[in-house]
Amino acid sequence: MKSYDLKIVADENIPAVEQMFARFGDITRVDGRSLDPEQLVDVDVLLVRSVTQVNQQLLANSPVKFVGSATIGTDHVDKKYLSSRHIQFASAPGCNADAVVEYDLSCIMQLLQQSNESLADKVVAIVGVGNVGSRLARRLQAVGVKQLILNDPPRAQHESGFSDLNSVLETADIIALHTPLIKGGPWPTEHLLGSAELALLKPGAILLNAGRGPAIKGTDLLEFLHNRDDVRTVLDVWEHEPAVDSALAAMVNIATPHIAGYSLEGKLRGTYMLKQALTSFLQLEGDESLQDFLPDPAISSVQLTDQADALAVINLLYDPYRDDRALRATLQSPNQQREFDLLRKNYPIRREFCSLSIDGPISDSNKEKFLRLGFSAQ
Repeated sequence: MKSYDLKIVADENIPAVEQMFARFGDITRVDGRSLDPEQLVDVDVLLVRSVTQVNQQLLANSPVKFVGSATIGTDHVDKKYLSSRHIQFASAPGCNADAVVEYDLSCIMQLLQQSNESLADKVVAIVGVGNVGSRLARRLQAVGVKQLILNDPPRAQHESGFSDLNSVLETADIIALHTPLIKGGPWPTEHLLGSAELALLKPGAILLNAGRGPAIKGTDLLEFLHNRDDVRTVLDVWEHEPAVDSALAAMVNIATPHIAGYSLEGKLRGTYMLKQALTSFLQLEGDESLQDFLPDPAISSVQLTDQADALAVINLLYDPYRDDRALRATLQSPNQQREFDLLRKNYPIRREFCSLSIDGPISDSNKEKFLRLGFSAQ
């Protein structure tokens, strides 16, 4: 496999594949959710997202030698099978972590502003402290919260500073779930939160899940919200997606179609990481950077004064209620699952905070607050 004449199959929703992979061979785009073995009978490279189950059933009769998943999670990939077939695997851990962090911050600040609350007065818990959770922790520490508590049982086996789940749920004003989907073993995360756990939430708590849908048992959450309308919820992931429980969505404060990580930077970074991995696998030289593939942002700079409101600046780049409205408009459709996928496929361009540079007659202390949120400076 040292030639550039490879046959590449790529999910139709992975961006910039043609720009980044054209040097390696011919590219065919496919619907990743309906990909079948017949489409891979003469394929060398397979590039997928989380909607494709990559396993023996898919690859048994395929000559695929490299599988890349432009995702943080890998629970959709049978890595043991790939290893047994000597198929090289690469994923994109952390590719869209900053985008998910900024989604969290946007949603939390929206809900707090509505009730005239301040993040500085809140105890915030992060459940699952991996690529996303650890970055969210750093960003929250930088902007300032009353207290930050962390829950991650695998890490707690070897590190200090972690709390058990029940104490987290009882103590925190805001809980952000960022766990992988683990169905077995000593620390399963499937249905991590059910009726018993939800009952521990404080009055007025905010529960946000932008990790994996099955981490919360949907039927239990629906029943809980019917009885506890004081608890505010943000769901970007759903237990049975692309199917979304319309009754549950109606009870949720912010409901979005699994797009927390869908910044342009995050998407292109995922593709770029796979490009780097394939370049290394083929023992080729690579001389392009991610910046070579990023267009100029629509809004590149903004002039601020000391009266600038952080959420107003965030809204220049992202307003989660846009995605909330888009999802709710599909919930009564007979083609709801298809429309869920289309919302993701046709997602509008969203830039990360770092794409926006701040300047103007603003004090150094206030400017520093915006820099800690993730914006850049001229």
